[in-house]
Amino acid sequence: MSEQFPQAAISPGAAAAMAPERIGLGIAYVLAGVTAMTIMDSAAKWLGAGYPIVEIVFFRNFFAVPPIVLLVWYGGGLASLRTRRLPGHALRAGFALGAMFCFFTGLRYLPLAEAISLAFAAPLFVTALSVPVLKEKVGARRWAAVIVGFLGVLIITRPGGSVLRVEALLILAAALSYACFLLVTRRLVRSESTSATLFYSNTISLLVGALLLPFGWTTPVGPDLMIFVVMGLVGGCGSYFMVLAYRNAPVAVLAPFDYTTLILGTLLGWLIWRELPDATVFLGAAVVVASGLYIIRRETR
Repeated sequence: MSEQFPQAAISPGAAAAMAPERIGLGIAYVLAGVTAMTIMDSAAKWLGAGYPIVEIVFFRNFFAVPPIVLLVWYGGGLASLRTRRLPGHALRAGFALGAMFCFFTGLRYLPLAEAISLAFAAPLFVTALSVPVLKEKVGARRWAAVIVGFLGVLIITRPGGSVLRVEALLILAAALSYACFLLVTRRLVRSESTSATLFYSNTISLLVGALLLPFGWTTPVGPDLMIFVVMGLVGGCGSYFMVLAYRNAPVAVLAPFDYTTLILGTLLGWLIWRELPDATVFLGAAVVVASGLYIIRRETR
């Protein structure tokens, strides 16, 4: 689940003024970020077969520290970490942890592409919750897109059939938690730097994970230790690349490329686990993606 929050900090005027070469650079960064996040999800799914989820979450945040330190260094140093909204950062970290625990647990049992497809419900939850939480106005067209998007979720999960299991509900819970994470971020980025937002969220998540680690620990063996390292590093780098992407190009341009994670997830799922979702999953994913893109298009207008 990639970090998309930097888009909330870009004004329409700034987006319109972006040069073509910067937009091309933004597309390159978002593709790099999406690739990194999909690799992270694949690593988490692999490790989930033999290690406690709390351990996976801890190392995800632990090895993400170097890229975040790099972002802080180039984003203004320690001065960029000044904040008066630590409770807001703690709330954001709580939602991030909830999303990771639910998503990584669901990945244990669901095909990678199917889990990613269900996670695309997050923008739908964001739009639905932005009315009571942020007091934003959502028009009839966006509400219609939200309804259509959730119909796509129903197509994927097929209620009443054998596909709708607790694991699928866990992914949807992760999408809801991630949506809350994005809504909190929308409020934070109005006064907080990107460096501070990433740093405090990761640090608080890391500390909570460290406190929970005694309740779930299996010593990594062999190549698994390297997979833990790769998972955390590429996850941190993915967040960093997404920040750079939305600094260089508007969300309306980058959003379609963010959905390429479904293609990458399908490819990695087939190469590693020989998983290939059926036509119903692809149909539902197409509906969810189309509704998400329409919502983004309407919001940017």
